[in-house]
Formats: sequence, C-alpha cells, structure tokens
Amino acid sequence: MPPGIDIRENVPLAPLTTLGVGGEARFFISAPAPDEVVQAVAFAESRKLPLFVLGGGSNLVISDRGWSGLVLHVANDNLETHEFEGKIRFDVGAGVAWDDFVRECVSRNCAGVECLSGIPGNVGGAPVQNVGAYGQEVSETIVSVLAFDLSENRVREMQAAECGFGYRNSIFNSSQRGRYIILRVSYALVPNEKPTLRYADLQKYFYGRQTQLSLAEVREAVISIRAAKGMLISPGDPDSRSAGSFFKNPVLSATEFEELTREAAARNLHVPNYPALSQQHKISAAWLVENSGFNKGYAKGNVGISSKHALAIVNRGNATAAEVIALKDEIQAAVERLWDIRLQPEPVFVGF
Repeated sequence: MPPGIDIRENVPLAPLTTLGVGGEARFFISAPAPDEVVQAVAFAESRKLPLFVLGGGSNLVISDRGWSGLVLHVANDNLETHEFEGKIRFDVGAGVAWDDFVRECVSRNCAGVECLSGIPGNVGGAPVQNVGAYGQEVSETIVSVLAFDLSENRVREMQAAECGFGYRNSIFNSSQRGRYIILRVSYALVPNEKPTLRYADLQKYFYGRQTQLSLAEVREAVISIRAAKGMLISPGDPDSRSAGSFFKNPVLSATEFEELTREAAARNLHVPNYPALSQQHKISAAWLVENSGFNKGYAKGNVGISSKHALAIVNRGNATAAEVIALKDEIQAAVERLWDIRLQPEPVFVGF
C-alpha cells in the first residue's frame, strides 16, 4: 500500500450519492491534496484496477454491482481569490461543495453564478457537464481547469477554450472522457454587477418588482424555485432522493421542431420551447415526459417520478439501480414512440 494515504476496502457507495442506489467500491481513497491523487492513480495502475473519480455524488447512477476497482474521491476544499482583469478570480478546489462556492460569491457581491444556487454536488463536477440552470452555465465564468492528465501522467492547467464546452457537454464527458481528474476550477466573476434574469421562472417570481434586485435576492429565489420543484437536497423530502434532472432538453432543428409542433397540434397540445442554438429550438424534456404518460408522482415499485418535477427519477425507498434503469428505459421508449425523439440522460452511469 502507498504510504500516507488511507485505502479502504468494500465501501458502500449508495450513501455517497443523492439517488442512494448502487453497490460497493472494492477500494476507496479520499485524496485532499494533488500529490495524494497522484499516489492513488499509481496504486490503481500497479494493481491494474479500473479507476472512477467520485465528486459530490449528485449526478450519478451506480450499478448494483458497484465498482470493481478504485473509487477516488478528490477532497481538495481550498478556495482562494485574486483580482483578475477587473474581475475577481476564484480558485476553487474540486472538493468544495458547489453551493458553498456560490454562497461565497454572492456574499462578496460577485455576479455570474447566482442562478446556479442550490445545485448539489462539488465544484470539480461542474465543468464536466457544463452545469447550467436558470439562464447561466459554468462555462460563462470558467477561466481554467487544473487537472491530472492520466494519458501524460502529469498535472496540467487547461484554459476554458480547451475544454470544449457545449450544452451539458465538455471534453471531460465526451471526446476525452476518463482522461482527466479535475483538481481545481478557476472562475472569473464580476463584482457589483446586476444579477441575471433571463429565465422565465425568475422573471415570473419577480414580476412587478420596481427596485433593483440584489444577488442575494436572486439566490434566495432560485433556491425557493428549486425547492418547489423537488430539485433541492432536503433531508426528509422523498423527492430529493434523485440524481437531479435525468434527461437533457433536446435541441431540434427548425424542420424537426415544425414536425413536433404539427404532431402536438394534432393532439391539441402546445410545445413549449426556448431559443437555443442558431436556427434550432430547445424543447422541454419535462413536457415530453409528461405527455408520454409519465406524470409527476408516477410510481412503479421502489422508483418513480418526483411529485414536483417530471424530470427527476426518485428512489422511493430501497430502490435498486436496475429499477432506476428500467424506468429510464421505459420513459425513453415511450417518448421515442410518441414523438420520435430519443431523450439523452444527464447522469453519469458507473459500473454498468
């Protein structure tokens, strides 16, 4: 065993996720420093063990078999600030809880992530899927990502342009999946800037408000809206035992959108949509789910759909990963059959 790091065996993983399903890790290491990450990687390589990096466990489905190799938890929780080209640069360890970081930014009156309040998970997971909500995405404020490159066996800093950010996408979950272990993320935020109010739910929340809103007020509003949709981790709330939004909002071409609109009109339905990419339309995945026979509160054995949000598959108690996957498959099949759209899942699937 490498000196200086604590290696545990047969560690249950379900309690380390917000969905609460999955088996055990054969080996588990929590690494608060970059050199411990390097040691953990060397241990996995010496044993020829598959490696999985665990963050906050919020956007994750672990198989009932668990993980036969090493689960590495990057626990760097340092947070430093510097002035940077008229902005404030936040250098944030991958192990910092995401909402703690947002709270710190808002307390310093720095705009750019206030609409991302209340999202579970850690900072290290945010760039992977270019986390976004209520009109903001992390790619808008990320300056660089410090990561351990498994291919080159070295720590390197990558500028935002190198990360290939797109809608819920980056090189970290696509072309270079499994290559990098994120150690730190650097953000540049604007001090004393007005909050972002692009999203309809927020505009509705503050409808009629005449005075200038503060970042703190927008943060509180986002948390309130998320709680109402069951998208806030609240002890005792069964709707919060989920992996968050389970499906991405599809982005359709103009032709595809016209066809969907015709199909919906034939059923006396209206398709909600949002301006997205050039000549394209982002469609509500929640609308597709609900109009395919899966209403809020839908239950099937130990799994179901949140009573507050149609995109959250929830663990109703003692669920298995197999039951979660079965419901996912059922929803995808129904949406594709009725609307000719294949929903793409958001969570990371481990051990399947």
